[in-house]
Amino acid sequence: MIFFNKITQNQLFKIVSLNSFSVGLKIGIGLIMSKVFAIFIGPIGMALIGNLRIFLTSLETISILGFQNGIVKYVAENYKDKEKIKNIIVSVFISLLVIIFILSGLLYFFADFWNDNIFGNDFEYSFVFKFLALALPWYAISVFLLAILNGLSKFKKVIWVNIIGNLIGLVISVLMVLQFKVFGALLAIIITPALLFFVTFYFVRKEIDLLGIIKLNLFDFQIIKKLSSYSLMALISSVLGPFVFLAIRTNVIQNLGLVQVGYWEAMTRISTYYLMFVSTILTVYYLPKLAIAQNSKETKKVFWSFYKSILPVFCLGLFIIYFSRFFIIQILFTKEFLPVSSLFFWQLLGDFFKVASLILGYQFFAKKLTKAFVFFELSSFVLLYFLTYIFMKLFGLEGVVMAQAIDNLLYFISLSIYFRKIFLV
Repeated sequence: MIFFNKITQNQLFKIVSLNSFSVGLKIGIGLIMSKVFAIFIGPIGMALIGNLRIFLTSLETISILGFQNGIVKYVAENYKDKEKIKNIIVSVFISLLVIIFILSGLLYFFADFWNDNIFGNDFEYSFVFKFLALALPWYAISVFLLAILNGLSKFKKVIWVNIIGNLIGLVISVLMVLQFKVFGALLAIIITPALLFFVTFYFVRKEIDLLGIIKLNLFDFQIIKKLSSYSLMALISSVLGPFVFLAIRTNVIQNLGLVQVGYWEAMTRISTYYLMFVSTILTVYYLPKLAIAQNSKETKKVFWSFYKSILPVFCLGLFIIYFSRFFIIQILFTKEFLPVSSLFFWQLLGDFFKVASLILGYQFFAKKLTKAFVFFELSSFVLLYFLTYIFMKLFGLEGVVMAQAIDNLLYFISLSIYFRKIFLV
């Protein structure tokens, strides 16, 4: 009984429990949305949604200048110094406003260009990008505010923002898809994160008087200079990465057809659901811990905490998912998506190595190892592109997922070798 009470009072246990509820809710909502998408927009609609999601990943990173992980680190390091935190917030906020309005202008006035490059000439969704131009400021600032909460170690509030955001997304997505089909689904993807600004602002204002501290005299260019290395790392990962994936998807469309991309997108959605559990725990709990670790011994302790507590549970979950794959497909989608079952083995295997390497990759951000990060990321993207091209020719769509699994395995091995000294401490 004492042992049980000790576990339940542990901070990590509390965070994991709340996060599990959040992820469970997200999966439940995802189940509903996947079913709605499958019925009302089909594989082709899913493919278009996937393209927009990848584009938004890049846009989000550019709009916050790739500062997200840097904000978490510097706020975590200076959480006791209120004046320093004010300088960080004001400096980043002013910088973001400049880049956001530039990006919004490019989205609005070149909407046709974005439509042709993201959706193709056969589809006319230029209005989606004009709408995105108007929603982007709210979207980007909400990401910025969430990073502040994360840096302040307000883990529960970060998770509650995600919970509320998921519920808002469900309501908006269902209404928009039922009313406008594919067009509605695309708009819903844009509307939901923009509305999240109001939720995030509500939680942040209880920690910091955001409106009261925004003053030009608090702007410090040195802070932006320090964050620039994080900007480079994030831009490499979140801009070049989606660019490579869009190039791969274009190759798949040209060689296998848009329906096959729809199947791949369905598999990706399933993967996203279970990966959320680990990625959220890493972002809200482990990244701040790595940022404040003073030496290799403390860093090693954080690493092994993850490998001993989170990774085994995740591995068990993957086994359950694999043996339930036919049931999962029919619940989430329709019988039209049953070919997705052939992708599960390689997707799950690749995701295992992806999760195993995630915490190692976070060490790049926590300790600002910019050159090493750029080298490993570029190498991984180049390898993925060529592996995908080769394996797609040999094994079709299954080869695309196989290439991702091999790339993730090699990435994990490379990082394990690079950080071996920490494990040997």
